[in-house]
Amino acid sequence: MPLKKKVAKKKVVKKIKKAVKKAPTKKRIIKKKPLKKPARKATKKPVSSKKPKENIIGKVTHYFPHVRAAVIKLKAPLTVGDTIRIKGHTTDFTQKITSLQIDREPINEAKKGQEIGLLVDSRVRQHDAVTKV
Repeated sequence: MPLKKKVAKKKVVKKIKKAVKKAPTKKRIIKKKPLKKPARKATKKPVSSKKPKENIIGKVTHYFPHVRAAVIKLKAPLTVGDTIRIKGHTTDFTQKITSLQIDREPINEAKKGQEIGLLVDSRVRQHDAVTKV
């Protein structure tokens, strides 16, 4: 008789396993609470030792190498005798303005928004920044 009990027990266990496999499982959705960020402490920014930003008065739009002249689109007025600095990726020099031209006509002053021709001491490239010193 003990053999029959073992066989009967195995059959019951198999039925239970099949029932468990077939039964739909409920998926539990766990809602996570958002993490609380620690409060920020007020920090003092260190005083930078950089030089103050120079005023950009224009940008180089073209360069004529044979006559060493640059075309500059102005964002601020410019006059003959002013000292300018032209700075770019490979360019960085300072010079005094000796001549200005608009449409091949020499002028003494140029206003904001105008495109001027300017003799330069060194090679310049497009997008070089022109600042007043």
